[in-house]
Amino acid sequence: MAQRISIDKVNDPRVDDFRDLSTADRRPDRPGGRGLVIAEGTVVVRRLLASDYPVRAVLGVPRRVEELAPDLAGVDVPAYTTSAEVMAEIVGFHLNRGVLAVADRAPQPRAEDVVARSRVVAVLEGVGDHENLGALFRNAAALGVGGVLLGPGCSDPLYRRSVRVSMGNVLRVPFAPLEPWPAGLTWLRENGFRVAALTPRADSMTVRELAGDAGKVALLLGSEGPGLTAEALAAADVAVRIPMAEGVDSLNVATAAAVAFYELAGR
Repeated sequence: MAQRISIDKVNDPRVDDFRDLSTADRRPDRPGGRGLVIAEGTVVVRRLLASDYPVRAVLGVPRRVEELAPDLAGVDVPAYTTSAEVMAEIVGFHLNRGVLAVADRAPQPRAEDVVARSRVVAVLEGVGDHENLGALFRNAAALGVGGVLLGPGCSDPLYRRSVRVSMGNVLRVPFAPLEPWPAGLTWLRENGFRVAALTPRADSMTVRELAGDAGKVALLLGSEGPGLTAEALAAADVAVRIPMAEGVDSLNVATAAAVAFYELAGR
């Protein structure tokens, strides 16, 4: 059972894992740093507590920690409580959600493990915006995508902002790097997947037309600006598009992914 511990001093070393989250060069969830996974808010903290990630501690205002009491009952970690003012000084900003949890990273699956249990996977190239990445994971969880494979140029799914925007679903949807690139797309094809590149090209087939074909699909999604590279497009089996009204040529990558996920996996 989690031990409740009251904190009243900003410089208490027991809450150092939560300190200065707004200071870029000290962020504990930055690549090259301590690599901690940080969850914000009761929903996301609850999902972290239920995940395979080894939780180190919880910090929050008493009301929010109390809301998590059933989830903390079976977890042997310290649950620090403090005022909103002290918490803001520790964290470096006012946290509206009132509670945080930190965890160590868990071993990630291999690409082989992700595809072995999936009919539809998302394959990302150059998706560097943390909020788009988090939203994409949330969409994948909601619409039945089996996993996410990360090509070059993608940001870290376990970065704090991605975890928050995903509503903790990056902790639930399996992901793995796909290497080498773009040869990994050939490997997907050899494992029975049809590699479909999402693009606004007018000569592409629609996602709905692709969804009418039985079989496994690897949906290839590109960066927020230039989209997929020529190499990735050339390595795909088919180009697919989402039909749009005249005068609109593209969607935000997470929005486009949600539409395609619905057609391919969610229906």
